Amino acid sequence: MKEALSLIFDRYTLALLGTVVLASLLPCRGQVAEVFGTVTTAAIALLFFLHGAKLSRDAVIAGLLNWRLHLLVLACTFVLFPLLGLATRSLAAQVVGTQLALGVLFLCTLPSTVQSSIAFTSIARGNVPAAVCAASASSLLGIFITPLLVGLLVHAGGGKAGPAPMAAIQGVVLQLFVPFVAGQVARRWIGGLVDRNKKVIGLVDRGSILLVVYTAFSAAVVAGLWKDVSAQTLAWLLAVCCALLAVALFVTAQLGKRLGFSREDRITILFCGSKKSLASGIPMANVLFSGSAVGAIVLPLMVFHQIQLMVCAVLAQRYARQAAATATAGSAA
Repeated sequence: MKEALSLIFDRYTLALLGTVVLASLLPCRGQVAEVFGTVTTAAIALLFFLHGAKLSRDAVIAGLLNWRLHLLVLACTFVLFPLLGLATRSLAAQVVGTQLALGVLFLCTLPSTVQSSIAFTSIARGNVPAAVCAASASSLLGIFITPLLVGLLVHAGGGKAGPAPMAAIQGVVLQLFVPFVAGQVARRWIGGLVDRNKKVIGLVDRGSILLVVYTAFSAAVVAGLWKDVSAQTLAWLLAVCCALLAVALFVTAQLGKRLGFSREDRITILFCGSKKSLASGIPMANVLFSGSAVGAIVLPLMVFHQIQLMVCAVLAQRYARQAAATATAGSAA
């Protein structure tokens, strides 16, 4: 239980909330905002360079054999979620407004998380190697699939705030994928250094995201974000995110069961196929959308992120207790 709770109420979550408060009270403006924008672009490149340097190719290759599991996780992440987002967009726009509804649609296009998906799978005693591969593949493919989906779904929904698909992919490739590949290439020389200094790398990683959050929310606050988002709107946004997660969890659980996967694989499918990445989503939003829109667009993602951590922590502990009970019964017999 302590391990699961630490994933929910960790210092980083508090730091994210503190960054939003700081941006709300003291947003950067004018030339300062321009400087922060330049620094943020560099920070995003550094962030994905580090993602590339940290990703072990051996772990990915080792998990590729379980291709049915990976295809199902990718289908849930990049097919099920976008369809849910598109189906609920009109209703979401009525209760939370057009901009936040676009943010909900955006979070539906994002790849799965890596760190927390693996952590919860481990706690629940699922197939950890498969989780490493599935989450890593989702994160990598999301660099291409997410901008394509954003462009297609925004235009399909009648929106004008999103980029054209090919322009979106080009922007993401230049700002995210190129640094990622550079990190993978550099891993040959710096992989040992990165592995030995995971805490320092983690601080740089998370610090980059905090910088992006501050810059994005500053622009949104200056543009009048909190004048448009009331407490009632936030409550509706919470309800929409809860509904999305509930449907995703139910569908992933049912698919894993009906397609005959083992218990360990079903756990992996559940946690990898129902979650969305804050670490990838915020930098991508910064690339894909204009500055003043980013804050509102990432707000649903931040809400969903916290909900998924809380719910998945409970589910992971439940699976762990079931596994312990089964093991006890087996030894007793």
